[in-house]
Amino acid sequence: MAKQVFINLAVKDVQKSMDFYTALGFTNNPQFSDDAGKCMVWSENIFVMLLSHEKFASFATKPIADTKSAVAGLFSLSVDSVDEVNNIMTNGLKAGGTEPNEMRDYGFMQQRTIEDFDGHTWEIFYMDISKFPTEQ
Repeated sequence: MAKQVFINLAVKDVQKSMDFYTALGFTNNPQFSDDAGKCMVWSENIFVMLLSHEKFASFATKPIADTKSAVAGLFSLSVDSVDEVNNIMTNGLKAGGTEPNEMRDYGFMQQRTIEDFDGHTWEIFYMDISKFPTEQ
């Protein structure tokens, strides 16, 4: 079996969150979804589980972080072009996300940040490794 990544997020409104992540380009896998949690697919091996606070708490041993006021993690998604970065951001902002800062251009990488309704922070970026600075 291929190695996979499942990111589990506590969300206040599962359906509203699913709609937001769909706007970013995720698809829903109904096989692993119910009213209390939605499995959102980014790629063949990367999944985001949107879980109600009650369902999330059943897996956790610590209190759920308030991600509206503190960062609990930065999640990054690579895409194939700057245009794709901008399209994802446009769709996410239209779906209710917020952009806490401006685009960052590192020369070899362009990155934008979007937060969902619960404050979970995503970095959407395009990297052209051929432009990565080499040591002189």
